Amino acid sequence: MLAAFLSASPCQLPNLLGSLQPLAPLLDALADVVFFIKDDAARYAFVNATLAKRCGFKTSHQLLGLTAEQVFPARFGTLYTEQDHKVLGSGRELANQLELHLYYGNQPVWCLTHKIALHDEQGRIIGLAGISRDLQLPQSSHPAFAKLAAVDAHIRTHFHRPISLAELTAIAGLSVAQLERHCKRIFHLTPRQLIHKARLEEASRLLRDEDLPITDVALRCGYTDHSAFSRQFRALTHLSPSLYRESHR
Repeated sequence: MLAAFLSASPCQLPNLLGSLQPLAPLLDALADVVFFIKDDAARYAFVNATLAKRCGFKTSHQLLGLTAEQVFPARFGTLYTEQDHKVLGSGRELANQLELHLYYGNQPVWCLTHKIALHDEQGRIIGLAGISRDLQLPQSSHPAFAKLAAVDAHIRTHFHRPISLAELTAIAGLSVAQLERHCKRIFHLTPRQLIHKARLEEASRLLRDEDLPITDVALRCGYTDHSAFSRQFRALTHLSPSLYRESHR
């Protein structure tokens, strides 16, 4: 994997950027993957054409030297930049973070985001690399697809109430480990992420299309209180429910 290569190869940032140039056409061809490298100030140093296109730029070069805060609308970009600084400050990997991104002029796209810190030969953090991959269609050819499709259907029907892993394993006839493994293989998500995704899809629809109080939206989507709902919603969309509603009005 490219991420493994980047994390295992101490380097100077200019050298890394130079070595990536021959691969740029391949990275540009990834229509469902946003790829980027940022310097230690969270400024774009390399982006693929997919990211530029989704952000409304004609060329990738137009993003270079900018932060996410300067590229995305203020209420989104500030939070993306905060996420970058957490990786740059701690060196900790951000792995398989389920997020709802707004591309193409406010169109929602579910993604899995992965960010890693880049180090030089002395171990100092010199930047970060990241991808945001669109959630792919379920792999219907997998032998366990029918069992996992039943799990997904159950989640989409009952997301308004608490759903336990034991409940899902009973439906699938699988152990917890088997359920986790097959779920990741078929849906590219953990069972918990499937539940959060179903709840947040309905919540985002209600926030866009209805005038319900946010507390009512939370209760309809399986959250016990306003604060728990707001925390989860912000974690997946980078916006509070009220700001998300405002951004679509």
